[in-house]
Amino acid sequence: MIEVGVDSFAAVKSENVSNETSSGDSLEELLERIEYADKVGLDVFGIGEHHRKEFLDSANVVILSAAAARTKRIRLTSAVTVLSAADPVRVFQNFATLDLISKGRAEMVVGRGSFGEAFPLFGFGFEDYDKLFSEKIELLLAIRENETISWSGEFRPPLVNQSVYPRPIQDPLPIWLGVGGTPSSFVRAGVLGLPLMIAIIGGETGRFRPLVDLYKEAGKRAGHPAEKLKVGVHSLGYVAETSEQAVEEYYPGYAEVFTRIGKERGWPPVTRDRFDTQNGPDGAFLVGDPEEVAAKMQRHSEALGGISRFTFQMVNAGLSQEKLLHSIDLIGTKVAPLIR
Repeated sequence: MIEVGVDSFAAVKSENVSNETSSGDSLEELLERIEYADKVGLDVFGIGEHHRKEFLDSANVVILSAAAARTKRIRLTSAVTVLSAADPVRVFQNFATLDLISKGRAEMVVGRGSFGEAFPLFGFGFEDYDKLFSEKIELLLAIRENETISWSGEFRPPLVNQSVYPRPIQDPLPIWLGVGGTPSSFVRAGVLGLPLMIAIIGGETGRFRPLVDLYKEAGKRAGHPAEKLKVGVHSLGYVAETSEQAVEEYYPGYAEVFTRIGKERGWPPVTRDRFDTQNGPDGAFLVGDPEEVAAKMQRHSEALGGISRFTFQMVNAGLSQEKLLHSIDLIGTKVAPLIR
């Protein structure tokens, strides 16, 4: 079965939409969306981790814990936890606590994240990213497997016969590895036997097939069973009653956010033509009516050799709460039944 969910970066509302909506109000609206996603039968809701003015998700596990108290069934995950800039002991403790509060519904996706501001903020050099991640995922997995551990590394003081509490309900606590397009990251996920969450925010989804094959081959060589090597896709998306309505509602806020980000990263300007190409039959975006989006998700799954989870990223400061809730309703009641 393909799981369907939503990811959020807890974006601060655009002034054009919010009428000076406060940060507290924005978080309350986010919690309402998670609660509604649970009500309409979505499988998972993820919260990112950023340390920027336009996003409110720097302490994502706190938001997820608040959501746990208001939901009953939906799984709650990070999207992603910036593990390279965090202490794996504390990360495990936080998500184990979330698992207890949610009665066994916690997960985490660990990775670098789409921005690099966490590294200087917490005293790390971005040039050490790969070494940091390798060491910290090793420690995180060791803590997951062992209540009491002894461990030493380069970037953290050693642990000598130390016990880590609390322990989660789920054993093991689900940990996915979030990746972009770096082949070594796909190989690492396969070697570790971790499920893979691919952030596909542009281009053609099918171009990731060689990397997915690389992941599965690395996992097979490491001795992991095929059923353990799950693949998820995180894509920009939005669903409305008609495709024309979806594009007209989604594009302005998308253009605002990605024009701002693009100036930082040296990307070409956002244009409607480029957006329409990305939202075409083979493009990565999932913006349209329920039937069109479901059919596209099926094509993406086939192109990548089978997908276990799709999450819609609605990073869009231009959408009202009413429109976001309606989109979540359509994803849960119209899209998900078509692909499960």
